[in-house]
Amino acid sequence: MLIDSFGREHRDLRVSLTDRCQLRCTYCMPEEGLQWAKDVLSADETARVVRVAVREGIREVRLTGGEPLLRRDLLDVVAQIDVPDLSLTTNGMGLARLARDLRSAGLQRVNVSVDTLRPDRFRTLTRRDGLAAVLDGVTAAKEAGLLPVKVNTVLMRGVNDDEVLDLVAWARAEDVELRFIEHMPLGPDGAWSREDIVTADEVLAVLRSAYEVTPVGQRESAPAELWRLDGHGPAVGVIASVTQPFCGDCDRLRLTADGHLRACLFSRDEDDLRPLLRSDASDDELAAKLHAVVASKGAGHGIGLPGFVPPPRTMSEIGG
Repeated sequence: MLIDSFGREHRDLRVSLTDRCQLRCTYCMPEEGLQWAKDVLSADETARVVRVAVREGIREVRLTGGEPLLRRDLLDVVAQIDVPDLSLTTNGMGLARLARDLRSAGLQRVNVSVDTLRPDRFRTLTRRDGLAAVLDGVTAAKEAGLLPVKVNTVLMRGVNDDEVLDLVAWARAEDVELRFIEHMPLGPDGAWSREDIVTADEVLAVLRSAYEVTPVGQRESAPAELWRLDGHGPAVGVIASVTQPFCGDCDRLRLTADGHLRACLFSRDEDDLRPLLRSDASDDELAAKLHAVVASKGAGHGIGLPGFVPPPRTMSEIGG
């Protein structure tokens, strides 16, 4: 088992397949000037890390990016991963085309980013057109059996915080599980301010203005607190990474597209696995590195503490 010094057992590995994306979401990437990684892990290298991680106790793998659907060998990556829970986070732009093939390759479910239902606002947020393609992707994922389809929404004050109830109504009509996520300091310089966060408490206040809101089970190591609205329909989640951090229950590791292992999304330290992967190192040596990284994990990310410094990489470079 991958257990850190605080007794947290790590069962979840987030694997970024690329830092590239066809969108330029304002909270994630600069409009231009970002240097893409030139040396990303191959499908075989990625699969090897996952295989060793599973041997050491990982039970859930989430493929991320950037935009993972841009990987030309994505289906090969998916087919090589044998894990009880295999999912993928996507912006949805190419999902309508790939959903059935992904399901056939072994993918079980998807998370799709939908921050707005308004085409003009989508264009402002992402600096691209494409809302219709994203919504088509959600439909295709459901039809392909990539269930449950979960939808991620990053709320930003004065940007899309007036769409909470519209997004909920759409998600209930589409029978998808909506997740509201607090805006985190992982974008380009100047893209985050604590004052711009729409907090979990604010989201719940809006939900309670229109629905009877009741909790669903215990969160445990999952990032989202789940709520049922009017006693039926898909659950709505709220992920309060900033105002109500869940570091004490965190069970996640992250592998960047260029082969760096990170113990925390907000870590300023990471370990390059490529030298091990591209030498005669054994799986046991690779496993030892996984254990060492887990052992180095801190108690929490410290966003709320004085002197907090965000990681030097953006979300697209780390992997969502």
